[in-house]
Formats: sequence, C-alpha cells, structure tokens
Amino acid sequence: MRRNNMADEKNRKGDKGPKSGKTKRTVGTVLGTGFFAVLSLIIIFPVFAGLLASFRPGTELIRRGLSIDLDIRTMNLDNYKYLFSGNADSQKYFMWYKNSLVITIVSVVLTLFICYFVAYGLTMYNFKLKNFLFFLVIATMMVPFEILMLPLYKEIIALHLIDTYTGVIIIGLCNASTIFFFRQYLSGLPRELLDAARIDGATEYGIATKIILPLTKPAFASMGILQAMGSWNAILWPLLVLKGAEKFTLPIGLNTLLTPYGKDRKSVV
Repeated sequence: MRRNNMADEKNRKGDKGPKSGKTKRTVGTVLGTGFFAVLSLIIIFPVFAGLLASFRPGTELIRRGLSIDLDIRTMNLDNYKYLFSGNADSQKYFMWYKNSLVITIVSVVLTLFICYFVAYGLTMYNFKLKNFLFFLVIATMMVPFEILMLPLYKEIIALHLIDTYTGVIIIGLCNASTIFFFRQYLSGLPRELLDAARIDGATEYGIATKIILPLTKPAFASMGILQAMGSWNAILWPLLVLKGAEKFTLPIGLNTLLTPYGKDRKSVV
C-alpha cells in the first residue's frame, strides 16, 4: 500500500511539471505577442497618419501636424490631382523621384557585392595582417562623417565628379558596417564547403559566387533594406555634390519647395 501511495504521489508531481511548463510558455507567448503588437502599432502610426495627411490641405497639415483625426469635411483628393496634373512642379517631383530611384538601386547593388567580396576575403582566407585590416575597417565606423566630409569633397572635385551621380554613389560603396555584418554571417558557415568545392575542381571565384553567395541571401536581404533606406533618405552629401535642380534627389527637391519666399505644400504633402 505504501509503495502504491508513493507511486501515486510521484505521478501527481510528474503531471504538474509539464502543465506548469506549458502554462509558462503560454504566458510568454501572450506577452511576446502583445509586446510586438504594440510595437507594430507604434511603427504603423506615422505611416497611417501620413496617408491621412495626404488627403488634407497642406495648410491643415502644417497647422495641426500628423494625426489620425478623420475629419471628412477637410479631406479631398486635391493633392493627388495637383501631383498628377502635369504642371511644372509635378514634373519636377517625378524627375526627383526617378533620380532617387536610380541612385538607390545602383548604390545598393554595388555596395552589397563589393562589401560581400571584402568580407569573404577577410573571413575565408588566412593571410598576414588580416585582423589588422579588419580592425582598420571597423575603425572607420568611429570617425564621424562630418570629419570626412571636407576631404571627400575635395577629392570629388579633383576627380571632376561634382554634379554627377557617380560622385554621390562612390563614397558609400565600401561600407564598414555592411562589411562587418557580412563577415559575422560568413563566420558561421562551415569551411568544409570550400574544401569540398576545391576537391570538385571549382575555382575560387566560383566558390564565392555559386556556393557561398546563395547561402548569404538572408544577409543580402537585411543589408539591402538598410542600405536602401540610408541611400534614399540621404540629404547632406547629395546636397553638397549635386548642383543642378534637374539632378536633385527627392529629399533635396522637396526641401527646395519650402522657402521663405513661398511654400508649395501640395507637392510636399
């Protein structure tokens, strides 16, 4: 009898363990889901508010700022009609939009591939001063762009790249943070893949492009998004390099519409 009672107690304790663990996991899932739901709403709010603002007069946006107040009386399609009306301002808008798109696409593609190959060399090969070279790459992240701006500007002048898209793109092609990210990602890949490919007769370039590169698609996607956002929103360096209004990017062009002598709020909205 005593043995049976002891066995029953053990069974009850064993039953409580999985249930309590399941309850903890459920509570953790609910809390995590709630946290990320709130975070998503915080991120979505300015996007939704900006969408609503596009249906209001520009003066209303300047006076009240971004809000989610649905006042049907002040909402209309005048801003969209003005944008697609084909007037001089709308033509400039789409020209600036095209400029930003071209610069962003070219910059992202070149930056990702250049930084990938730099990181690949620093990760997959052993040579003298490898760690020192990587330290130099990381050290550039500690130098503010404002310090480098004047030397870079003089160099762009010397290369006759002022008022060109090349002058805007070239300075960011070897990005230290992107190289660091790719190197950390490549460090997690097994070196046996390279040895197996070499035994099969693959070239070093073929290994980098046909075997390792497809495995780094998540890294390419992550850094592609970050690079695209940075290139699209850049305003300081393009403002220094580009002189003609026909070559302005969208952020610079929209800022030129807001002057002390007149404000084209419809195009900005």
